[in-house]
Amino acid sequence: MGTVVEVCISENKGEVKTPVPSITLRENFGAVGDAHADSTWHRQVSLLAMESIDKMQGKGLVLKPGDFAENITTRGIDLCAIPIGSKMRVGETLLEMTQLGKECHAGCAIRDTVGDCIMPREGIFARVLRGGTVRAGDSITVVED
Repeated sequence: MGTVVEVCISENKGEVKTPVPSITLRENFGAVGDAHADSTWHRQVSLLAMESIDKMQGKGLVLKPGDFAENITTRGIDLCAIPIGSKMRVGETLLEMTQLGKECHAGCAIRDTVGDCIMPREGIFARVLRGGTVRAGDSITVVED
């Protein structure tokens, strides 16, 4: 079991996300108000572990949740070990893990600064199966079908 550290959204694609008090996840859509929410694809919500951000901070960067454009920053759960197709209860929502990592986009500020970006290897993406509100402090558990 893990915990939500922060929830974030951005109005435009290609920019860091801003922490907010809570996000509303809409079924088969994503985070309401977030530029990446879309019912036509499988990357409706992004998650990244704080432990991954800590690794990058160890390289001398000052980083915070949302800087890798993740919607949900977690702690205490090994996101990379969750098999694709697994379901996760995050607060009152239910997500299905659809992808591990992604290609870093051109002009990634983190990659340009340090020569590395953690999201392509350790970020995960999910589809929203059951919507609801998610906020810092909510629990995250992988659930059996």
